Amino acid sequence: MFSRFFFRKVTVNSYFCNMLYIVPTPVGNMEDMTMRAIRVLKEADLILAEDTRTSGVLLAHFDIHTPLLSHHKYNEHETVNTVLARLQAGETIALISDAGTPGISDPGFLLAREAARAGIEVQTLPGPTAFVPALVSSGLPCNRFVFEGFLPQKKGRQTRIDLFRNEVRTVVFYESPRRLVRTLEQFAEAYGSDRPVCVSREISKLHEEHIRGTLAEVTQHFRTHEPLGEIVILLGGVAEAEADEPEQATSSDPLSLIMGTAKSKNKYKN
Repeated sequence: MFSRFFFRKVTVNSYFCNMLYIVPTPVGNMEDMTMRAIRVLKEADLILAEDTRTSGVLLAHFDIHTPLLSHHKYNEHETVNTVLARLQAGETIALISDAGTPGISDPGFLLAREAARAGIEVQTLPGPTAFVPALVSSGLPCNRFVFEGFLPQKKGRQTRIDLFRNEVRTVVFYESPRRLVRTLEQFAEAYGSDRPVCVSREISKLHEEHIRGTLAEVTQHFRTHEPLGEIVILLGGVAEAEADEPEQATSSDPLSLIMGTAKSKNKYKN
């Protein structure tokens, strides 16, 4: 099943038909829209939009008149077969979300998977997404990171939080402003109040800001400054020597004795 699309030859300059394009759209600043994204949306036979009203504003701004069809998390299981049929009939379809790259905490995965399984070429354009500029601007290590996105609001939430107690890489979360303080408080309880963190909000917008510090410091900041806008939380990782410290070595295991005594002086990665 998978070999059919994992090993299918893909060329960027393929003839523009029978194609599913996944097109990122600006997360704040209209100037982040690429020339290629505008061209693809104008030339497509159909645009799938998370919210046709929101996307209609974007398309009008760039003088794009391609027909729109609603495609979101509440109806994607019902519409996917219709979309696949149109693709197999030779149409080119572009998928967009309200903001950012479809599939990243937005609908997109299901359609991309089913199109690939059906032998339809899928291409994702490079473009805006909130977490990449937030990560790079955070000052935390970005050579290795984990993208978690939104945590569950209720069931399974604490289990997911516990997964990152000993994570050595920077962890990226999305959060709503109304839940931000509660989430930071839960992080401090689970990871320790001195764990480094950066909260980024309003990426690429007029009031973009990045609040850096320990969990205790950043939590206190947002207790007194109401958070607004889209939120990205960047949680610093623990030093590798502090994560899952080895059990006490015995004299019969000299290698473990040597490795077990190597301990970082700094609790967190620089």
